[in-house]
Amino acid sequence: MMRLPRCLSIGLSVFLLAGCTVGPNYQRPKTGVPGGYRGAPATTPAAAPSESLGDARWWTVFQDEQLQSLIRTALQQNYDVRVAAERVLAAQAQLRIARSDQYPSVAVAVGGTTERQPTGPLGPSYRWDYMQVGGGASWDIDFWGRYRRATEAARANLAQSEWGRRAVVSTLVANVASAYFRLRALDLNLEITQRTLASRQESLRLTKLLADQGATSMVDVRQAEQLVYVASATLPDLQRQIEQQENYIRLLLAQTPGPITRGQSLTEQARPPVVPAGLPSQLLERRPDIREAEQQLIATNAQIGVARAAYFPSISLTGTLGFMSSALANLFTTPAGTWNVAASVVQPLYTGGRLQANVRLAEAQQQQALLAYQQTIQNAFRDVSDALVAYQKPRESREQQELLAGAAQDSARLAHVRYNGGATAYLEVLTNETNYLAAELNLSQARLNEMLSLVQIYSALGGGWQE
Repeated sequence: MMRLPRCLSIGLSVFLLAGCTVGPNYQRPKTGVPGGYRGAPATTPAAAPSESLGDARWWTVFQDEQLQSLIRTALQQNYDVRVAAERVLAAQAQLRIARSDQYPSVAVAVGGTTERQPTGPLGPSYRWDYMQVGGGASWDIDFWGRYRRATEAARANLAQSEWGRRAVVSTLVANVASAYFRLRALDLNLEITQRTLASRQESLRLTKLLADQGATSMVDVRQAEQLVYVASATLPDLQRQIEQQENYIRLLLAQTPGPITRGQSLTEQARPPVVPAGLPSQLLERRPDIREAEQQLIATNAQIGVARAAYFPSISLTGTLGFMSSALANLFTTPAGTWNVAASVVQPLYTGGRLQANVRLAEAQQQQALLAYQQTIQNAFRDVSDALVAYQKPRESREQQELLAGAAQDSARLAHVRYNGGATAYLEVLTNETNYLAAELNLSQARLNEMLSLVQIYSALGGGWQE
Protein backbone atom coordinates (compact mmCIF):
# COMPACT_ATOMS: atom_id res chain seq x y z
CA MET A 1 0.00 0.00 0.00
CA MET A 2 2.89 2.39 0.66
CA ARG A 3 3.89 2.15 -2.99
CA LEU A 4 0.54 3.36 -4.19
CA PRO A 5 -0.23 7.02 -4.61
CA ARG A 6 -1.68 8.54 -1.52
CA CYS A 7 -5.02 9.40 -3.15
CA LEU A 8 -5.48 5.80 -4.33
CA SER A 9 -4.65 4.49 -0.86
CA ILE A 10 -7.25 6.77 0.69
CA GLY A 11 -9.84 5.74 -1.91
CA LEU A 12 -9.28 2.04 -1.29
CA SER A 13 -9.45 2.53 2.47
CA VAL A 14 -12.75 4.37 2.18
CA PHE A 15 -14.10 1.68 -0.14
CA LEU A 16 -13.20 -1.08 2.33
CA LEU A 17 -14.82 0.81 5.18
CA ALA A 18 -17.99 1.32 3.15
CA GLY A 19 -19.20 -2.15 4.03
CA CYS A 20 -20.97 -1.11 7.24
CA THR A 21 -24.71 -0.46 7.25
CA VAL A 22 -26.97 1.11 9.84
CA GLY A 23 -30.47 0.01 10.66
CA PRO A 24 -31.90 -3.35 11.76
CA ASN A 25 -31.31 -6.50 9.73
CA TYR A 26 -34.52 -8.33 8.90
CA GLN A 27 -35.45 -11.44 10.84
CA ARG A 28 -38.73 -13.21 10.30
CA PRO A 29 -40.95 -12.49 13.31
CA LYS A 30 -42.04 -15.38 15.45
CA THR A 31 -45.67 -16.25 14.89
CA GLY A 32 -47.93 -18.72 16.61
CA VAL A 33 -48.32 -21.61 14.19
CA PRO A 34 -50.78 -24.32 15.28
CA GLY A 35 -49.76 -27.94 15.12
CA GLY A 36 -52.68 -28.77 12.84
CA TYR A 37 -55.75 -27.30 11.20
CA ARG A 38 -59.09 -27.42 12.91
CA GLY A 39 -61.43 -29.56 10.88
CA ALA A 40 -58.62 -31.31 9.01
CA PRO A 41 -59.41 -34.96 8.14
CA ALA A 42 -57.22 -37.71 9.53
CA THR A 43 -54.31 -38.47 7.22
CA THR A 44 -54.38 -41.74 5.38
CA PRO A 45 -51.36 -44.04 4.98
CA ALA A 46 -51.20 -43.10 1.28
CA ALA A 47 -50.86 -39.39 2.05
CA ALA A 48 -48.00 -37.99 4.09
CA PRO A 49 -48.88 -35.26 6.61
CA SER A 50 -46.74 -32.78 4.67
CA GLU A 51 -48.74 -33.24 1.45
CA SER A 52 -51.23 -30.50 0.71
CA LEU A 53 -53.81 -29.84 -1.94
CA GLY A 54 -52.34 -26.34 -2.20
CA ASP A 55 -49.16 -27.79 -3.75
CA ALA A 56 -51.12 -29.30 -6.67
CA ARG A 57 -51.27 -27.56 -10.03
CA TRP A 58 -54.68 -26.15 -10.83
CA TRP A 59 -55.11 -28.33 -13.92
CA THR A 60 -54.80 -31.44 -11.74
CA VAL A 61 -57.45 -30.17 -9.31
CA PHE A 62 -59.94 -29.04 -11.98
CA GLN A 63 -59.97 -31.88 -14.48
CA ASP A 64 -62.69 -30.57 -16.81
CA GLU A 65 -60.82 -29.85 -20.06
CA GLN A 66 -63.15 -27.02 -21.02
CA LEU A 67 -62.67 -25.40 -17.62
CA GLN A 68 -58.91 -25.71 -18.06
CA SER A 69 -59.19 -23.98 -21.43
CA LEU A 70 -61.16 -21.12 -19.85
CA ILE A 71 -58.59 -20.69 -17.08
CA ARG A 72 -55.70 -20.63 -19.55
CA THR A 73 -57.45 -18.00 -21.64
CA ALA A 74 -58.15 -15.91 -18.53
CA LEU A 75 -54.51 -16.11 -17.40
CA GLN A 76 -53.41 -14.79 -20.78
CA GLN A 77 -56.01 -12.07 -21.30
CA ASN A 78 -57.44 -10.98 -17.95
CA TYR A 79 -56.81 -7.31 -17.27
CA ASP A 80 -56.04 -7.72 -13.57
CA VAL A 81 -53.30 -10.24 -14.36
CA ARG A 82 -51.84 -8.00 -17.03
CA VAL A 83 -51.86 -4.98 -14.71
CA ALA A 84 -50.15 -7.07 -12.01
CA ALA A 85 -47.48 -8.11 -14.53
CA GLU A 86 -46.85 -4.47 -15.39
CA ARG A 87 -46.43 -3.72 -11.67
CA VAL A 88 -43.67 -6.34 -11.59
CA LEU A 89 -41.91 -4.67 -14.52
CA ALA A 90 -42.22 -1.29 -12.81
CA ALA A 91 -40.74 -2.74 -9.60
CA GLN A 92 -37.84 -4.19 -11.60
CA ALA A 93 -37.11 -0.74 -13.00
CA GLN A 94 -37.30 0.78 -9.52
CA LEU A 95 -34.78 -1.79 -8.28
CA ARG A 96 -32.34 -0.86 -11.05
CA ILE A 97 -32.77 2.81 -10.21
CA ALA A 98 -32.12 2.20 -6.51
CA ARG A 99 -29.13 -0.05 -7.21
CA SER A 100 -27.53 2.52 -9.54
CA ASP A 101 -27.05 4.93 -6.62
CA GLN A 102 -24.39 2.58 -5.20
CA TYR A 103 -22.06 3.05 -8.18
CA PRO A 104 -20.17 6.02 -9.62
CA SER A 105 -21.71 8.02 -12.43
CA VAL A 106 -19.48 8.77 -15.42
CA ALA A 107 -20.09 11.24 -18.26
CA VAL A 108 -18.13 12.30 -21.34
CA ALA A 109 -18.30 15.57 -23.24
CA VAL A 110 -16.90 16.83 -26.55
CA GLY A 111 -17.06 20.48 -27.53
CA GLY A 112 -15.58 23.19 -29.68
CA THR A 113 -15.47 26.94 -29.18
CA THR A 114 -14.75 29.86 -31.51
CA GLU A 115 -14.39 33.32 -30.01
CA ARG A 116 -13.67 36.58 -31.85
CA GLN A 117 -13.08 40.00 -30.30
CA PRO A 118 -13.00 43.14 -32.50
CA THR A 119 -10.56 45.98 -32.00
CA GLY A 120 -11.69 48.28 -29.26
CA PRO A 121 -10.79 50.04 -26.04
CA LEU A 122 -9.68 46.76 -24.52
CA GLY A 123 -7.12 46.02 -27.20
CA PRO A 124 -6.63 44.71 -30.69
CA SER A 125 -8.92 42.19 -32.27
CA TYR A 126 -8.28 38.50 -31.93
CA ARG A 127 -9.85 35.14 -32.68
CA TRP A 128 -9.57 32.11 -30.45
CA ASP A 129 -10.48 28.59 -31.64
CA TYR A 130 -10.14 25.57 -29.39
CA MET A 131 -11.57 22.08 -28.92
CA GLN A 132 -12.01 20.11 -25.75
CA VAL A 133 -12.65 16.46 -24.93
CA GLY A 134 -13.21 15.39 -21.39
CA GLY A 135 -15.06 13.25 -18.95
CA GLY A 136 -16.18 13.44 -15.37
CA ALA A 137 -17.08 11.03 -12.62
CA SER A 138 -18.83 11.41 -9.29
CA TRP A 139 -19.45 8.93 -6.52
CA ASP A 140 -21.46 9.27 -3.36
CA ILE A 141 -19.77 6.64 -1.24
CA ASP A 142 -22.30 4.46 0.54
CA PHE A 143 -20.33 4.53 3.77
CA TRP A 144 -23.32 4.02 6.07
CA GLY A 145 -25.31 1.70 3.83
CA ARG A 146 -28.03 4.17 2.88
CA TYR A 147 -28.14 3.12 -0.76
CA ARG A 148 -27.74 -0.54 0.09
CA ARG A 149 -30.73 -0.35 2.42
CA ALA A 150 -32.69 1.45 -0.29
CA THR A 151 -31.74 -1.33 -2.72
CA GLU A 152 -32.82 -3.90 -0.15
CA ALA A 153 -36.19 -2.17 0.13
CA ALA A 154 -36.55 -2.00 -3.66
CA ARG A 155 -35.70 -5.68 -3.96
CA ALA A 156 -38.37 -6.50 -1.37
CA ASN A 157 -40.86 -4.32 -3.26
CA LEU A 158 -40.08 -6.30 -6.40
CA ALA A 159 -40.71 -9.57 -4.57
CA GLN A 160 -43.88 -8.10 -3.09
CA SER A 161 -45.17 -7.18 -6.55
CA GLU A 162 -44.37 -10.67 -7.83
CA TRP A 163 -46.23 -12.33 -4.95
CA GLY A 164 -49.03 -9.83 -5.53
CA ARG A 165 -49.21 -10.99 -9.14
CA ARG A 166 -49.39 -14.58 -7.96
CA ALA A 167 -52.20 -13.66 -5.57
CA VAL A 168 -54.10 -12.16 -8.51
CA VAL A 169 -53.52 -15.34 -10.51
CA SER A 170 -54.75 -17.52 -7.63
CA THR A 171 -57.86 -15.39 -7.20
CA LEU A 172 -58.54 -15.46 -10.93
CA VAL A 173 -58.28 -19.25 -11.10
CA ALA A 174 -60.72 -19.54 -8.19
CA ASN A 175 -63.13 -17.03 -9.72
CA VAL A 176 -63.19 -18.73 -13.12
CA ALA A 177 -63.67 -22.17 -11.56
CA SER A 178 -66.45 -20.93 -9.26
CA ALA A 179 -68.22 -19.11 -12.09
CA TYR A 180 -67.99 -22.18 -14.32
CA PHE A 181 -69.44 -24.48 -11.65
CA ARG A 182 -72.28 -22.02 -11.05
CA LEU A 183 -72.96 -22.03 -14.77
CA ARG A 184 -73.07 -25.83 -14.85
CA ALA A 185 -75.41 -25.80 -11.83
CA LEU A 186 -77.75 -23.45 -13.70
CA ASP A 187 -77.56 -25.76 -16.71
CA LEU A 188 -78.51 -28.66 -14.47
CA ASN A 189 -81.42 -26.71 -13.00
CA LEU A 190 -82.59 -25.87 -16.50
CA GLU A 191 -82.36 -29.51 -17.53
CA ILE A 192 -84.32 -30.60 -14.43
CA THR A 193 -87.00 -27.97 -15.04
CA GLN A 194 -87.35 -28.81 -18.73
CA ARG A 195 -87.64 -32.52 -17.95
CA THR A 196 -90.18 -31.80 -15.23
CA LEU A 197 -92.16 -29.53 -17.55
CA ALA A 198 -92.35 -32.20 -20.25
CA SER A 199 -93.52 -34.77 -17.71
CA ARG A 200 -96.16 -32.42 -16.28
CA GLN A 201 -97.42 -31.46 -19.73
CA GLU A 202 -97.95 -35.14 -20.49
CA SER A 203 -99.72 -35.58 -17.16
CA LEU A 204 -101.94 -32.59 -17.97
CA ARG A 205 -102.83 -34.10 -21.34
CA LEU A 206 -103.85 -37.39 -19.73
CA THR A 207 -105.86 -35.59 -17.04
CA LYS A 208 -107.76 -33.64 -19.68
CA LEU A 209 -108.59 -36.89 -21.47
CA LEU A 210 -109.97 -38.33 -18.25
CA ALA A 211 -111.98 -35.15 -17.65
CA ASP A 212 -113.43 -35.27 -21.17
CA GLN A 213 -114.54 -38.85 -20.49
CA GLY A 214 -116.06 -37.85 -17.16
CA ALA A 215 -113.58 -39.96 -15.19
CA THR A 216 -112.27 -36.97 -13.25
CA SER A 217 -113.25 -33.40 -12.42
CA MET A 218 -112.01 -30.05 -13.66
CA VAL A 219 -110.38 -29.52 -10.26
CA ASP A 220 -107.81 -32.16 -11.19
CA VAL A 221 -107.25 -30.44 -14.54
CA ARG A 222 -106.67 -27.10 -12.85
CA GLN A 223 -104.24 -28.68 -10.38
CA ALA A 224 -102.36 -30.32 -13.25
CA GLU A 225 -102.22 -26.93 -14.99
CA GLN A 226 -100.70 -25.41 -11.84
CA LEU A 227 -97.85 -27.88 -12.02
CA VAL A 228 -97.23 -26.99 -15.67
CA TYR A 229 -97.34 -23.25 -15.06
CA VAL A 230 -94.96 -23.42 -12.08
CA ALA A 231 -92.36 -25.26 -14.16
CA SER A 232 -92.78 -23.11 -17.25
CA ALA A 233 -92.55 -19.88 -15.21
CA THR A 234 -89.16 -20.96 -13.88
CA LEU A 235 -87.58 -21.40 -17.31
CA PRO A 236 -87.24 -17.71 -18.34
CA ASP A 237 -85.52 -16.80 -15.07
CA LEU A 238 -83.08 -19.70 -15.40
CA GLN A 239 -82.28 -18.70 -18.97
CA ARG A 240 -81.65 -15.14 -17.80
CA GLN A 241 -79.27 -16.30 -15.09
CA ILE A 242 -77.41 -18.54 -17.52
CA GLU A 243 -76.78 -15.73 -20.00
CA GLN A 244 -75.67 -13.37 -17.25
CA GLN A 245 -73.30 -16.00 -15.85
CA GLU A 246 -71.86 -16.55 -19.32
CA ASN A 247 -71.28 -12.81 -19.64
CA TYR A 248 -69.49 -12.78 -16.29
CA ILE A 249 -67.15 -15.58 -17.35
CA ARG A 250 -66.44 -13.77 -20.61
CA LEU A 251 -65.57 -10.68 -18.58
CA LEU A 252 -63.02 -12.69 -16.59
CA LEU A 253 -61.58 -13.77 -19.94
CA ALA A 254 -61.43 -10.12 -21.10
CA GLN A 255 -63.88 -10.91 -23.89
CA THR A 256 -67.14 -9.37 -25.03
CA PRO A 257 -70.41 -10.98 -23.85
CA GLY A 258 -71.22 -14.25 -25.56
CA PRO A 259 -71.81 -17.96 -25.06
CA ILE A 260 -69.50 -20.30 -23.16
CA THR A 261 -68.61 -23.78 -24.37
CA ARG A 262 -69.48 -26.44 -21.81
CA GLY A 263 -67.53 -29.47 -20.74
CA GLN A 264 -68.42 -31.99 -18.06
CA SER A 265 -71.76 -31.69 -16.29
CA LEU A 266 -71.90 -30.79 -12.63
CA THR A 267 -72.48 -34.42 -11.67
CA GLU A 268 -69.39 -35.53 -13.64
CA GLN A 269 -66.93 -33.17 -11.96
CA ALA A 270 -64.12 -34.87 -10.02
CA ARG A 271 -64.34 -34.42 -6.26
CA PRO A 272 -61.59 -35.85 -4.03
CA PRO A 273 -63.14 -37.66 -1.06
CA VAL A 274 -60.43 -36.39 1.30
CA VAL A 275 -58.47 -33.15 0.97
CA PRO A 276 -54.89 -33.25 2.34
CA ALA A 277 -54.28 -29.99 4.18
CA GLY A 278 -50.55 -30.38 4.87
CA LEU A 279 -48.58 -28.75 7.65
CA PRO A 280 -49.62 -25.29 8.88
CA SER A 281 -46.00 -24.11 8.80
CA GLN A 282 -45.92 -24.68 5.04
CA LEU A 283 -48.81 -22.28 4.60
CA LEU A 284 -46.45 -19.38 5.40
CA GLU A 285 -44.37 -20.27 2.36
CA ARG A 286 -47.24 -21.07 -0.03
CA ARG A 287 -49.93 -18.43 0.44
CA PRO A 288 -49.23 -15.49 -1.88
CA ASP A 289 -50.87 -12.94 0.41
CA ILE A 290 -48.67 -13.99 3.34
CA ARG A 291 -45.50 -13.78 1.25
CA GLU A 292 -46.63 -10.43 -0.13
CA ALA A 293 -47.19 -9.07 3.39
CA GLU A 294 -43.78 -10.35 4.50
CA GLN A 295 -42.01 -8.63 1.61
CA GLN A 296 -43.76 -5.41 2.58
CA LEU A 297 -42.40 -5.90 6.10
CA ILE A 298 -38.87 -6.44 4.73
CA ALA A 299 -39.12 -3.26 2.67
CA THR A 300 -40.27 -1.11 5.60
CA ASN A 301 -37.58 -2.65 7.81
CA ALA A 302 -34.91 -1.59 5.30
CA GLN A 303 -36.35 1.92 5.14
CA ILE A 304 -35.42 2.35 8.82
CA GLY A 305 -31.77 1.99 7.81
CA VAL A 306 -32.24 4.55 5.05
CA ALA A 307 -33.69 7.03 7.55
CA ARG A 308 -30.98 6.43 10.16
CA ALA A 309 -28.17 6.79 7.62
CA ALA A 310 -29.22 10.41 7.10
CA TYR A 311 -27.80 11.21 10.58
CA PHE A 312 -24.25 10.52 9.40
CA PRO A 313 -21.97 12.44 7.03
CA SER A 314 -22.32 11.96 3.28
CA ILE A 315 -19.00 11.50 1.47
CA SER A 316 -18.67 12.39 -2.21
CA LEU A 317 -15.81 12.06 -4.67
CA THR A 318 -15.77 13.96 -7.96
CA GLY A 319 -13.19 14.19 -10.71
CA THR A 320 -12.72 15.35 -14.27
CA LEU A 321 -10.16 14.41 -16.90
CA GLY A 322 -9.83 15.86 -20.40
CA PHE A 323 -7.86 17.61 -23.10
CA MET A 324 -8.11 21.13 -24.51
CA SER A 325 -6.19 22.60 -27.43
CA SER A 326 -6.54 25.14 -30.19
CA ALA A 327 -5.10 22.66 -32.69
CA LEU A 328 -6.63 19.30 -33.37
CA ALA A 329 -3.19 17.71 -33.85
CA ASN A 330 -2.15 18.76 -30.35
CA LEU A 331 -5.44 17.82 -28.63
CA PHE A 332 -4.16 14.66 -26.98
CA THR A 333 -0.62 15.77 -26.21
CA THR A 334 0.61 16.05 -22.64
CA PRO A 335 0.44 19.84 -22.37
CA ALA A 336 -3.22 19.75 -23.43
CA GLY A 337 -4.31 17.51 -20.54
CA THR A 338 -6.47 18.84 -17.73
CA TRP A 339 -7.76 17.14 -14.60
CA ASN A 340 -9.09 17.78 -11.13
CA VAL A 341 -10.12 15.65 -8.17
CA ALA A 342 -12.29 16.77 -5.25
CA ALA A 343 -13.74 15.20 -2.15
CA SER A 344 -16.42 16.56 0.15
CA VAL A 345 -17.96 15.55 3.45
CA VAL A 346 -21.32 16.97 4.50
CA GLN A 347 -22.60 16.50 8.05
CA PRO A 348 -26.17 17.54 8.91
CA LEU A 349 -26.24 19.82 11.95
CA TYR A 350 -29.75 21.16 12.21
CA THR A 351 -32.79 20.06 10.18
CA GLY A 352 -35.65 21.20 12.38
CA GLY A 353 -36.43 17.64 13.53
CA ARG A 354 -36.78 16.27 10.00
CA LEU A 355 -34.29 13.43 10.50
CA GLN A 356 -35.84 12.29 13.79
CA ALA A 357 -39.31 12.44 12.26
CA ASN A 358 -38.18 10.37 9.27
CA VAL A 359 -36.85 7.67 11.57
CA ARG A 360 -40.04 7.62 13.62
CA LEU A 361 -42.09 7.48 10.41
CA ALA A 362 -40.06 4.52 9.11
CA GLU A 363 -40.36 2.70 12.44
CA ALA A 364 -44.12 3.29 12.59
CA GLN A 365 -44.53 2.02 9.02
CA GLN A 366 -42.49 -1.04 9.92
CA GLN A 367 -44.77 -1.75 12.88
CA GLN A 368 -47.84 -1.36 10.68
CA ALA A 369 -46.38 -3.84 8.21
CA LEU A 370 -45.57 -6.23 11.05
CA LEU A 371 -49.12 -6.13 12.39
CA ALA A 372 -50.52 -6.55 8.88
CA TYR A 373 -48.24 -9.57 8.35
CA GLN A 374 -49.36 -11.20 11.60
CA GLN A 375 -53.01 -10.48 10.84
CA THR A 376 -52.65 -11.99 7.36
CA ILE A 377 -51.30 -15.19 8.91
CA GLN A 378 -54.18 -15.41 11.36
CA ASN A 379 -56.71 -14.84 8.60
CA ALA A 380 -55.04 -17.53 6.51
CA PHE A 381 -55.32 -20.13 9.26
CA ARG A 382 -58.97 -19.25 9.75
CA ASP A 383 -59.60 -19.48 6.00
CA VAL A 384 -58.16 -22.99 5.89
CA SER A 385 -60.08 -24.19 8.93
CA ASP A 386 -63.35 -22.74 7.63
CA ALA A 387 -62.73 -24.21 4.20
CA LEU A 388 -61.98 -27.66 5.60
CA VAL A 389 -65.27 -27.67 7.49
CA ALA A 390 -67.06 -26.21 4.46
CA TYR A 391 -65.75 -29.03 2.26
CA GLN A 392 -66.71 -31.85 4.61
CA LYS A 393 -70.23 -30.69 5.49
CA PRO A 394 -71.54 -30.03 1.94
CA ARG A 395 -70.43 -33.52 0.95
CA GLU A 396 -72.45 -34.97 3.80
CA SER A 397 -75.38 -32.73 2.88
CA ARG A 398 -75.17 -33.80 -0.77
CA GLU A 399 -75.30 -37.47 0.20
CA GLN A 400 -78.45 -36.85 2.26
CA GLN A 401 -80.00 -34.80 -0.54
CA GLU A 402 -79.42 -37.70 -2.93
CA LEU A 403 -81.40 -39.96 -0.58
CA LEU A 404 -84.12 -37.32 -0.23
CA ALA A 405 -84.40 -36.84 -4.02
CA GLY A 406 -84.64 -40.60 -4.51
CA ALA A 407 -87.41 -40.88 -1.93
CA ALA A 408 -89.28 -37.90 -3.42
CA GLN A 409 -89.06 -39.41 -6.89
CA ASP A 410 -90.48 -42.71 -5.73
CA SER A 411 -93.22 -40.93 -3.77
CA ALA A 412 -94.23 -38.97 -6.88
CA ARG A 413 -94.30 -42.18 -8.92
CA LEU A 414 -96.51 -43.92 -6.36
CA ALA A 415 -98.83 -40.91 -6.23
CA HIS A 416 -99.37 -41.17 -9.99
CA VAL A 417 -100.05 -44.89 -9.70
CA ARG A 418 -102.58 -44.31 -6.92
CA TYR A 419 -104.28 -41.51 -8.86
CA ASN A 420 -104.48 -43.54 -12.06
CA GLY A 421 -105.98 -46.39 -10.03
CA GLY A 422 -108.59 -44.06 -8.54
CA ALA A 423 -107.28 -44.49 -5.01
CA THR A 424 -106.51 -40.81 -4.37
CA ALA A 425 -107.20 -37.31 -5.61
CA TYR A 426 -104.88 -35.34 -7.84
CA LEU A 427 -103.93 -33.16 -4.87
CA GLU A 428 -101.63 -35.94 -3.70
CA VAL A 429 -99.93 -35.94 -7.11
CA LEU A 430 -99.62 -32.15 -6.93
CA THR A 431 -97.95 -32.27 -3.52
CA ASN A 432 -95.51 -35.05 -4.38
CA GLU A 433 -94.57 -33.55 -7.74
CA THR A 434 -93.82 -30.24 -6.05
CA ASN A 435 -91.71 -31.97 -3.42
CA TYR A 436 -89.82 -33.93 -6.06
CA LEU A 437 -88.91 -30.83 -8.07
CA ALA A 438 -87.76 -29.03 -4.92
CA ALA A 439 -85.67 -32.05 -3.90
CA GLU A 440 -83.95 -32.19 -7.29
CA LEU A 441 -83.16 -28.49 -7.24
CA ASN A 442 -81.85 -28.75 -3.68
CA LEU A 443 -79.65 -31.66 -4.75
CA SER A 444 -78.28 -29.53 -7.57
CA GLN A 445 -77.49 -26.77 -5.08
CA ALA A 446 -75.78 -29.28 -2.77
CA ARG A 447 -73.59 -30.46 -5.63
CA LEU A 448 -72.72 -26.88 -6.46
CA ASN A 449 -71.85 -26.14 -2.83
CA GLU A 450 -69.54 -29.13 -2.81
CA MET A 451 -67.67 -27.92 -5.89
CA LEU A 452 -67.48 -24.37 -4.56
CA SER A 453 -66.07 -25.67 -1.28
CA LEU A 454 -63.36 -27.48 -3.27
CA VAL A 455 -62.42 -24.17 -4.89
CA GLN A 456 -62.47 -22.50 -1.48
CA ILE A 457 -60.18 -25.00 0.20
CA TYR A 458 -57.79 -25.03 -2.75
CA SER A 459 -57.53 -21.23 -2.67
CA ALA A 460 -57.27 -21.10 1.13
CA LEU A 461 -54.33 -23.54 1.05
CA GLY A 462 -52.49 -21.22 -1.31
CA GLY A 463 -53.03 -23.09 -4.54
CA GLY A 464 -53.74 -21.79 -8.01
CA TRP A 465 -50.72 -19.57 -8.77
CA GLN A 466 -48.36 -22.39 -9.70
CA GLU A 467 -47.48 -22.31 -13.38
